[in-house]
Amino acid sequence: MPENRRIAQIIASQPTLEGAGVHLKRVFGFGNTALFDPFLLLDDFRSENPDHYLKGFPWHPHRGIETITYVVDGQVEHGDSLGNSGVISSGDIQWMTAGSGIIHQEMPKGDEGGRMGGFQLWANLPAAEKMTQPRYRDVTRDQIPEVVLGNGTSIRIICGHAYGKRGPVQDIFIDPSYLDIRIPPGQVFAHPTQQGHTVFAYIIDGQGVFGPNAIASSAQEDDDTANRITNETLVLFNDGHQVAVSTANDAVRFLLISGKPLREPVAWQGPIVMNTQEELRIAFEEYQNGTFIK
Repeated sequence: MPENRRIAQIIASQPTLEGAGVHLKRVFGFGNTALFDPFLLLDDFRSENPDHYLKGFPWHPHRGIETITYVVDGQVEHGDSLGNSGVISSGDIQWMTAGSGIIHQEMPKGDEGGRMGGFQLWANLPAAEKMTQPRYRDVTRDQIPEVVLGNGTSIRIICGHAYGKRGPVQDIFIDPSYLDIRIPPGQVFAHPTQQGHTVFAYIIDGQGVFGPNAIASSAQEDDDTANRITNETLVLFNDGHQVAVSTANDAVRFLLISGKPLREPVAWQGPIVMNTQEELRIAFEEYQNGTFIK
């Protein structure tokens, strides 16, 4: 039988300020890099208060990483030092490979009701690709395949493979999978995962039971909530063949993300992630003297 991944850690997201004063929830980042390798940071910038996000993220540099922005409500306007600009809207993804260096800005706008929702994930680049040419993969909502299983579970496949379909974001260095999954009430769901890969789930609505307890909990009384994991909480899994999830009276929606660890040294300061302190020093020196963009 496939081995269900056990829960390694459960982490509640924490309020923080970023950019020019954006109120967001930091799920993980700036610590425990080995724990989440190859991922560096996950931010949840959902809000219904425009004062908490309209100041945005003005011009700032990136090097050595990929930033993945997934918008679920509202819009984010973006522009960069290479002359690219545009808008990503509800259901859209921007997968940016900063590589050798890019300077950009991201300005959340919200929807007509003032609601803004989205997530930004940072993925590390291997040492051999740190200085690769920057590129974008802009993916609109209608380009993302969705699978609906017999029990009503729906899976949007942003990156990776699932149920005979492949996500539109391909040729990524860390072999990632990025899925947006909704499970209806009273269901059990198991999804295969690559052994040796880092796997985590971030719950963005409802509640569910994750890990080996999912199968047993599906038969328990509805008022037994001891094992339920709720919105704005991350579940990091140990190794195994699959992730199991069950629901009771409530549905659950979560992001299921995985990638191949790099197991390389990490030298990280702000928006730049390299392998050595000397590489970091050079990057910031180049940013100051105007030679950052290659």
